[in-house]
Amino acid sequence: MILKNFVNHVRTVLPEHIELSDVDIWFQDETRIGQQGSITRVWHYCGQRPRVVRQQQFESAYLFGAFCPSSGNSVGLVLPYVNKQAMQLHMQHISKEVAHPYPQHPATEPPNLWCT
Repeated sequence: MILKNFVNHVRTVLPEHIELSDVDIWFQDETRIGQQGSITRVWHYCGQRPRVVRQQQFESAYLFGAFCPSSGNSVGLVLPYVNKQAMQLHMQHISKEVAHPYPQHPATEPPNLWCT
């Protein structure tokens, strides 16, 4: 299980020139919220079954969120769809929240995001 030996796993995948103390771990998730109407029963006189129009449309939204426990930073998006472009937008929002590791050397590489 990866969570049992998470620190050891991170050390094995990090390049040698990056210190573990310079790494921020972000947790992300996405989910769909919405409701499809299905209740068609209504109160009426005993023995009668009135016709009721059932709601057929289905509206939903997708929530994207990420959190860094060590810094307390978090980002979130509400989008009408999920696809490659939506995930790319989510990653761009996370990138904006990640602090540059070397502010005294702005020409150095920006932080990498690794999503599995």
